[in-house]
Amino acid sequence: MRSTCSPWLAALAYPIARYVLLPLYFQQIEVSGRENFPQTGPVILAPTHRSRWDAFMVPYAVGQDVTGRMLRFMVTADEVKGLQGWFIQRLGGFAIDTRHPAIATLRHSVELLQQGEALVIFPEGNVFRECRPLKPGLARLALQAEASQPDLGIQIVPITIQYSKPLVPWRCAVKIRVHPPMAVTEYGLDNSKQKAKRLTRDLERVFRSACGFLRQKIDKP
Repeated sequence: MRSTCSPWLAALAYPIARYVLLPLYFQQIEVSGRENFPQTGPVILAPTHRSRWDAFMVPYAVGQDVTGRMLRFMVTADEVKGLQGWFIQRLGGFAIDTRHPAIATLRHSVELLQQGEALVIFPEGNVFRECRPLKPGLARLALQAEASQPDLGIQIVPITIQYSKPLVPWRCAVKIRVHPPMAVTEYGLDNSKQKAKRLTRDLERVFRSACGFLRQKIDKP
């Protein structure tokens, strides 16, 4: 499934979410590090996944109405059904079968990066209440895309989203942090398993640090 973008729908949906839906539900939404988001060039946004609300929080932090860049979401096949699927597909989203990724879907992802787009991939693969080991798919895709075109210059931007209460009830608070980008070229220009593991490990380190995992480990005797 290829992604398409409807400019009129994006111009309507993003402001409604930002100024109506999210302020009504959440007590406070704090965004930091927005200056770390690249204004141009191919970008993979890698957010933590703690709630279904994350799909709203990423555009809130760096969406088109803030940065001028359309976000292309890679989502699971179950999420593109019904009315929700209609909106996702017209706001630049496209589905992937996480168990058996189609070559056409992966090729489309690479093409979007070659065109300098901003691609959103949740590297944890599903919603988890705490940090989990990351799946290697994001790193493999990034390395494959970087190797497909000279001097492409893909950057991976980790985004951590933390809710004040795990089940994200009404009027809870949210903290969103946009971390400094990671240059894919620093990991080499071939899609080897070892390089993908190293990239995944470094991204996981950012997530765990934000979750407080590293501090807890240091404090242990």
